[in-house]
Amino acid sequence: MKKVIFFIAICFSFLNQLAAQSQTSASNLYKGTVDGKTPVTIYIKTQENQCTADLDYIAMYRYKSNKWIQLYPTQNKKVENEFVMVEHGFSGVLILKKLGNTFSGLWISPDAKKQLKIEVKETSMTKKEMENYEQTMEKVSFENNDC
Repeated sequence: MKKVIFFIAICFSFLNQLAAQSQTSASNLYKGTVDGKTPVTIYIKTQENQCTADLDYIAMYRYKSNKWIQLYPTQNKKVENEFVMVEHGFSGVLILKKLGNTFSGLWISPDAKKQLKIEVKETSMTKKEMENYEQTMEKVSFENNDC
């Protein structure tokens, strides 16, 4: 009997490991312009939420300088290809629509007086570039959220 219980425990452990490994996760890099002239780069990581199976997003972007700004993306539950991304510290908001491998929409200042068009297209990354973006995102998140 002990052997059967032990065998069942091992099987459950193995299945849990398989389920954890099968989680959906993807990273994408987008490059384009703000207001048709200022270069912008957006890095977005998509993960499956373990509790709800919905997709969760974490992101960062930069324009004008090399300083990355953390974004808090939310996907419209009613219209799957619409997103709102709030800058850390609410210094701006992106309202974007995804069509294929592009995002287009607006950057809006916190007082809503300034609105600039933004268009970005997915760009391929090497494994090394992806690792660098991941490290940068961890650093940016730590800087913004460390106690």
